Amino acid sequence: MRVKDDNKIQAIRQMTMEMIVKQGFDGLSMQKLAKAANVSPATIYLYFKNREDLLNQLYNDVQQTFVEVALAGFDPELPFAEGLWLQWKNRLNFITEYPVHFSFFEQFRHSPLINHDAVKHAGFKENMKRFVCNAIEKGEMKAMEPEIFWSIAYGTFHSLVKFHLQEVTVMGNRFRLTDDKLKSAFDMVIKALQA
Repeated sequence: MRVKDDNKIQAIRQMTMEMIVKQGFDGLSMQKLAKAANVSPATIYLYFKNREDLLNQLYNDVQQTFVEVALAGFDPELPFAEGLWLQWKNRLNFITEYPVHFSFFEQFRHSPLINHDAVKHAGFKENMKRFVCNAIEKGEMKAMEPEIFWSIAYGTFHSLVKFHLQEVTVMGNRFRLTDDKLKSAFDMVIKALQA
């Protein structure tokens, strides 16, 4: 029996993410992946049952990294504005520190090709639900449907991140997300959620 080679596993995972980000899920074949990761196709199958297993394991690993970064210093008992601001900052840290992970994460989450039942949620949703319920119970925000909350609380954030990653605005001007711009948008979002 061959011993696991962590360097090969890491190369396979990194190349998988890069290929999907650049070429989409259809661009990922085990042959192309093996060549890009500088391993034999048989090596991939030593660590992963098939393409779907590779993608699901990779997504779970990326999600775990996201959860660790997003929940750094976070407590569902924090005052609402403080906790939401920390979420914005932590999520931005994840995106800037792990841009390929973020792009892969977004593509995977929205793909109908993936078996989402095999994905673990690592307690993240439970933390967010407790945070929002606590804020409503304390009167720090009004009650609303979860989809409306997420759209208001994070829609603006994700739009700003998109402009930042593309480095251009809707009008074609250069754009860079600064702390001042982020805080200004955040203050408006807090007002909307508390109105």
